[in-house]
Amino acid sequence: MSQVPVTVLTGYLGAGKTTLLNRILTENHGRKYAVVINEFGELGIDNDIVVGTDEEIFEMNNGCICCTVRGDLIRVIGGLAKRPGTLDGIIVETTGLADPGPVAQTFFQDDEVRTRTRLDAIVTVVDARHFLLHVDDGVEAREQAAFADVILLNKTDLVSPEELARVEARLRQINPYARLHRTQKSAVALAEILGRHAFDLKRILEIEPDFLEQGHHHLHDHDHEHCDDPTHDHHHDSHHQHLENIGSISLTSDKPIDEQKFQRWISTILREFGTDIFRSKGILDISGASKKYVFQGVHMMMDGDWGNLWKDGESRMSKLVFIGRKLDAEQLRRGFAACATR
Repeated sequence: MSQVPVTVLTGYLGAGKTTLLNRILTENHGRKYAVVINEFGELGIDNDIVVGTDEEIFEMNNGCICCTVRGDLIRVIGGLAKRPGTLDGIIVETTGLADPGPVAQTFFQDDEVRTRTRLDAIVTVVDARHFLLHVDDGVEAREQAAFADVILLNKTDLVSPEELARVEARLRQINPYARLHRTQKSAVALAEILGRHAFDLKRILEIEPDFLEQGHHHLHDHDHEHCDDPTHDHHHDSHHQHLENIGSISLTSDKPIDEQKFQRWISTILREFGTDIFRSKGILDISGASKKYVFQGVHMMMDGDWGNLWKDGESRMSKLVFIGRKLDAEQLRRGFAACATR
């Protein structure tokens, strides 16, 4: 049975999620998607495009369906996955939830949900005009950006190029790994947000060949094109320690990793600090193994598997990335270094 890919969509009210969802539900894209929203009313869907309705599920005339969660997400997802006729994807919108983590974790926890669906990506819609305001007001905007695999930087037509550069620099500081798309009226090719395979361990190796590169320059220097940002020179240290609290840490090792030490260490880290670790992923060179070990996680939930073979002449490096809140870089570095084979 093929698993239905699930996209978790998050972002501030007014950022443009509704526009995006309405496009998915009405455009002639020839696919059949189910959109799961918290409150049907909020979406403001014109009733004339709704064909048949039963209590929770609304059929659209482009073949897509929309349904409301009034209760348990697992039940709704299970019900959608069992519906006759195949779905090309399910989009779960997390209105007003600060942290899309619990929704994402559903797809690690429940066995039935795991057999029928797979988490595809977390997509965050950011309002270019208000992001800097929100980001310093409360933690939600930062968390939503930190969780994302894909960020739609929306309403770019409403800000100056300088302001846009500032917003981008701030997003990159929180999450240097997400794919970033500048959009107006949430207009983006659906292929850029659906079917991303961001949680597919096999694909992590293929989509992110630069995964091992990115972090190096992230550790020393943020994206070069943002050097015209006046806050660029000093924001790195002060922000990460004080104001920012949410950011990413990347660890590398050129020594082979002892599998048991690593498993013990990562379990302990996720158990103790998992609520503050939003996303983790890594490609490891395990001592004595011919294949790469790939893992990724959301909070305490972690998934790992053996991936591609190390190629002849390929430099065997291990690389871990943590994105989260108040992470102690030194402690993580020491712990990871201790996992190397002696």
